[in-house]
Amino acid sequence: MQKRIIYVDNAATTPLSKEAFEAMRPWLTERWGNPSSIYSIARDSRRAIEKAREDVAAAIGAKPDEIYFTSGGTESDNWAIKSTAKAFASKGRHLITSAIEHHAVTESMESLKSEGFEVTILPVDKYGLVDPAELEKAIRPDTILISIMTANNEIGTIQPIAELAEIAHKHKVLFHTDAVQAVGHIPVNVEELKVDMLSMSAHKFHGPQGVGALYIRKGIRIPPLLHGGGHERGRRSGTENVAGVCGMAAALKHAIETMPETSARLARLRDRLIEKILQIPHTQLTGHPEKRLPGTVSVVINYIEGESIILLLDRYGICASSGSACTSGSLDPSHVLLAIGLPHEVAHGSLRITLGDDNTEEDVDFIAEKLVEVVEKLRAMSPLWKG
Repeated sequence: MQKRIIYVDNAATTPLSKEAFEAMRPWLTERWGNPSSIYSIARDSRRAIEKAREDVAAAIGAKPDEIYFTSGGTESDNWAIKSTAKAFASKGRHLITSAIEHHAVTESMESLKSEGFEVTILPVDKYGLVDPAELEKAIRPDTILISIMTANNEIGTIQPIAELAEIAHKHKVLFHTDAVQAVGHIPVNVEELKVDMLSMSAHKFHGPQGVGALYIRKGIRIPPLLHGGGHERGRRSGTENVAGVCGMAAALKHAIETMPETSARLARLRDRLIEKILQIPHTQLTGHPEKRLPGTVSVVINYIEGESIILLLDRYGICASSGSACTSGSLDPSHVLLAIGLPHEVAHGSLRITLGDDNTEEDVDFIAEKLVEVVEKLRAMSPLWKG
């Protein structure tokens, strides 16, 4: 008998939606023209890309010519940070970010240090929130870029981006946000957030893997990260992924249309699961209790390791994670959990459950039931628990 699978790792990646698949199908099988060519099937591909650009722009309140398609969130983050640093180096060489950013941001910042740039890493409070007053204090005359994520990929905390961006602009500093976990799940409007650049990735909202976008506010000129044939209006070279961008646009359009209902349903399931998990002794919620993504449940369970929890849950067909999928091979505790003040030994017991469209109340109850069994089994073997 086939094991029932309950997938609750949607912050890592989401299954491709029916809408995205149908939008992609013709460009994978029937209409393969290179959009940079000039014959008719190529012009069809070009029109499809520009329609997708319009749809993605509309979803976040941007203009179509402010959207540049990329290979995903990592490329978008790298482009925004590294190219801005190089473009504005004559004005200053100081950048600001937070202690809980995705590695695509932190490693991009780190790489710039070898080129003579300075980086200030802002602390966060116990919920993972950046203090706007701390941001303002960190800004210097030579600050050229601030990058703060919209919502955290591990603990789900949502930042006050509009307030932070307003502070940046008061000091004439550019503001970028990694919105990979936010777009398609909570309302994101670039005009309301006042951001200058915004990264997104299709596979986080039921689009295909390997495609994303960077929003660059009109008037901001940063050099390309990738050089070649001058695609994307000369700012991002590489033959366009026609099927990918069409699938991305369709997935995002559907996510926006269904967001009110979906978000409310996921928030109910999230709160139900949190309530059940916190009945386990020595268990703690991580992230803000209210300012959090609708589907994100993040906890630490004392005296056992998160990796062991994940492996045992997998025996029951439950696919969860102990943190960011991008660092799942690391033996170090999450930098996010350390940044919110958790000791190493506690941070090692992290569990992240991110709910999605297919999850039900029955799933939530089953997860809670099996998690109790898993925790009891692991603690029975733990010398820390016995002590």
